[in-house]
Amino acid sequence: MRDHVRAIFEAGVAAADPFEAVTAALRGLSRPTHLIALGKAAPRMAAAVHAQFPGIPSLIVTTDQPVPDLENTQVMIGDHPVPSERSAAAGEAALEWLAAIAREHGPKAHVLALISGGGSALCVAPVAGVTLAQKAAVNASLLGAGLDIVRMNIVRQALSRTKGGGLLRAALPAQMTSLVLSDVVGDDPRAVASGPTAGPISDIAEARQIVRDAGLWADMPVSVQAALSREDRANAMPRAEVRMIGSNALSVRAMSKAVPEARVIDAALEGDVAEAAAQIVTLARLGSGMWLMGGETTVLLRGTGRGGRNQELALRVARALRDLDHPFVFLSGGTDGRDGPTDAAGGIVDNGTWARIGPEAQALLENNDSYAALSRAGDLLQMPATGTNVADLQILWVDAG
Repeated sequence: MRDHVRAIFEAGVAAADPFEAVTAALRGLSRPTHLIALGKAAPRMAAAVHAQFPGIPSLIVTTDQPVPDLENTQVMIGDHPVPSERSAAAGEAALEWLAAIAREHGPKAHVLALISGGGSALCVAPVAGVTLAQKAAVNASLLGAGLDIVRMNIVRQALSRTKGGGLLRAALPAQMTSLVLSDVVGDDPRAVASGPTAGPISDIAEARQIVRDAGLWADMPVSVQAALSREDRANAMPRAEVRMIGSNALSVRAMSKAVPEARVIDAALEGDVAEAAAQIVTLARLGSGMWLMGGETTVLLRGTGRGGRNQELALRVARALRDLDHPFVFLSGGTDGRDGPTDAAGGIVDNGTWARIGPEAQALLENNDSYAALSRAGDLLQMPATGTNVADLQILWVDAG
């Protein structure tokens, strides 16, 4: 059961292959003059463009991972999920690179932007008055408060010169076309990597209210409070073409093709991992069957342990279903091969997982230490970085005989 479930997950990951997705999207596209690729999938996305347009001047901003040796290409490395000095250097480099294109070539330039998940932390440039350390602290607070990706991006955009269309503005008056590999539920291009070439999701007033509603306002640095208290400038976004070339929904569909008898849950799996685990448990108690789904949950941090949303979701399901009468397997994994600040993609659990962890299982869960717990059970979902990112995929299989 476990091997079969993992194979289905890998079929979903394969459907989001960045090289193939970009190659298909380039058909009929006139030759761009410049290329910028941003995010976890940037190397493979850029490689597809260079295969068709060799030597195109390029800038790649991505994570620590193998990057192909592409002619006429500059590579900047940032950090994820918490931005670093490397992320700040990458953000400034991207803004300067695009501004130089605008100065030298003006409207004759056509920049092709390849956007994928993770770009929000990899390429940062805080607004005036806000330091990188302050912005990183805000990002960590938002993650710890369990905010969903949309609300997090609204705040991030309000504090950034790259997000919310910042890279698009920097390239003006050059033309820009964006190919987007979506890692967010709903596939809003303004939310993927915080929309550097698509525009803001909302305004500063809503960003301010989100921070207040999360109970974080009093803990914000004065400079951040000031930045979130300023008035929005009337600044209409320039029009630019944005194409969605891969998404979570397409990967769920690919899993379904691998097992046509499985049932697809159309509603995205979102919200706190405890609530998401309850949904999985309800399905498991229906009897035999396989259910496929995708989405992106959140974790409210209460402890000091290490893990990620997929690992904690799998651990919670293992606890709730440890006494299920029928054999089951549940997998939850990030399509990028990484879940939180760990080397695991998620977890794959069954009836015996909770017992294999041992007597400290509950304490580990309460400390948000899902990585240690699943490691003890031998139930971490581990794989090399995939070079893609379309959020998370989940598979539940119950065999009632």
